[in-house]
Amino acid sequence: MSRIPELIVMLTHDDLTVDNAQEIFSSCKDSDADFWGIKEKSLPPEKMVELFSIMKKNKKTGALEVVSYSEDGGLAGARLAAECGCDILMGTVFFDSINEFCLSHNLKYMPFVGDVSGRPSILDGSIEKMISDAESYIKKGAYGIDLLGYRYTGNPNLLNETFVKNIDAPTCIAGSVDSYERLDEIKKISPWAFTIGSAFFEKKFGEKFLDQINSVIAYMKK
Repeated sequence: MSRIPELIVMLTHDDLTVDNAQEIFSSCKDSDADFWGIKEKSLPPEKMVELFSIMKKNKKTGALEVVSYSEDGGLAGARLAAECGCDILMGTVFFDSINEFCLSHNLKYMPFVGDVSGRPSILDGSIEKMISDAESYIKKGAYGIDLLGYRYTGNPNLLNETFVKNIDAPTCIAGSVDSYERLDEIKKISPWAFTIGSAFFEKKFGEKFLDQINSVIAYMKK
């Protein structure tokens, strides 16, 4: 039987953390979601630290997704993740320095693969190269991969299915999961997790934020 993919609720819209992220989390902390995340922009660092602290008190797993494509930017994001006390660093372009920082600071590192650009991110590149790079990163100690499958300029479904089938490590399908059709596709390939952020703010799965979260999780369990 296929595992049920985890939902990571992103308190983000258009790849930026919303100003009222803490308020939304507090109103939804009793939802069925165990995983929550934000981006490295645009909350002040002290607000991010406070938010992750509240998540931890509520026994949630916290993720910071860093939309940066340089080594310096990725390292800055990793340091911020460690300062915030979150559990998972998602995003960045893989560099040995970032990986080593995560390994030494007990951060689960899930870098991007492929040619990623822009904000909101766009993914380009060959599927074969993404798989090859992912295998290399995991051998070096990365926990898993942050796959921007639905942001791919090629065939997203072919990428997602082929990648998840070939990578023996946690894969998170991140970005643009905005319909029940895409939830069906995710259920079929059964990755470790997927993210939803903007779609919740745009009420793609209902009216109330809390109800949308629970509806998506219930749908994935069907």
